[in-house]
Amino acid sequence: MTIVIFDGAPRDGRGETCRRLAAMVAGEARTRGHAATVLELDGLTIKPCRGCFACWLKHPGTCAIKDDQELVLRAEAASDVEVWITPVVFGGYGASLKKALDRSIPNILPYFTKTGGEVHHPRRYEKRRTLLVLGTLPSPDAEAERIFHDLVTRNAINLWSSITRSLVITEGMDETAARARLRASLDDVLEAR
Repeated sequence: MTIVIFDGAPRDGRGETCRRLAAMVAGEARTRGHAATVLELDGLTIKPCRGCFACWLKHPGTCAIKDDQELVLRAEAASDVEVWITPVVFGGYGASLKKALDRSIPNILPYFTKTGGEVHHPRRYEKRRTLLVLGTLPSPDAEAERIFHDLVTRNAINLWSSITRSLVITEGMDETAARARLRASLDDVLEAR
C-alpha cells in the first residue's frame, strides 16, 4: 500500500509536534510493510491558487502554475492512503496544508454530481483513497476540535474518500499516549482498506 504523508507544520519552530507525528506515521507504516513518503509542505515552493481554472478548462488535470505542487498532485493521485498533518488553526488547517489543498483541484473534475443530496465534483481518478487527518493543538480546545473534525468530514466527501478518520493530539500529551492513539487511528484506516 502506498501512503503519502503531507506534513503541514510551519518551519518557524511551532511545528515540532507535527514533525514528530509525521515521523511516527512513516515509521509505523514502514514497519507494517507499506511504502511511506513524507512531504514537508512548508519546505516546498507552493504558490496560492489563482482561481484561473486552467486545470479544468485549458489543460485538464494539470495546474497552470509550475511549482512544487506538481509533486503533491502526483503523490495524491498515486496514493492509497493520504495522511494530512497540521496545526489546528481556528478549527481549520495550517497555512501550508491549506495552500496545498486549495491547489488540489486538478485532481477532481469540473462537472457536478449529486451525492447524498448534495452537489459535489466527481473524482478524476477511479481509485478511492483513505484519508487520515491529524491535527495538533497547544492545549485541549473542544470547540476547535469539533470544527476540525467537521471540516475533515466535509473535505472527505469532496475527495471521495472511502474511509476517513481525524484525530487531534495536544502538544503536552504524553508521548506514549499520543503514540497509542496514533497507532489505533492508523490501524483503523489500514485494516478497513
